[in-house]
Amino acid sequence: MAAETAPVHVNPSDETIRLGPLAVRFLITGEDATGSVAVFEFAVPAAQRLMAPAHSHDHYEETIYGIDGVLTWTVDGRQLEVGPGQALCIPRGAVHRFDNNFTNDVKALCVISPAAIGPEYFREAAEILGAAAGGPPDRARMADLMRRHGLTPAA
Repeated sequence: MAAETAPVHVNPSDETIRLGPLAVRFLITGEDATGSVAVFEFAVPAAQRLMAPAHSHDHYEETIYGIDGVLTWTVDGRQLEVGPGQALCIPRGAVHRFDNNFTNDVKALCVISPAAIGPEYFREAAEILGAAAGGPPDRARMADLMRRHGLTPAA
């Protein structure tokens, strides 16, 4: 008797989470892929800086694929621009962050392998950002959230 497989769907997650002006749209979560991968699309408006602190993670690689616009990633102190058709693999342990330093909106795809982070992290981050009412987020709450989800805030 063959093992039963889960139903196959296009974009089985398909959930958009707003983080202030940023939008994260999960396409595949770890639950959809037996923990092997999570995939989400994210949109960053023009001239928008990431409100969360630079961070690293020891339990997964993060690969970014540019779709529209250019994001400036800072990885271990080195700035790299990722535009349409380009990919950047951020290795485990590398301290990183991104900013949109340009006048065009950005859309990129992020692949997390294995799927150590999912929509829960972004939902909680959205709550913290919402409570800040447009100001800087509570650093202690954000750092606690990051640690609970396997991210290490940079000093």
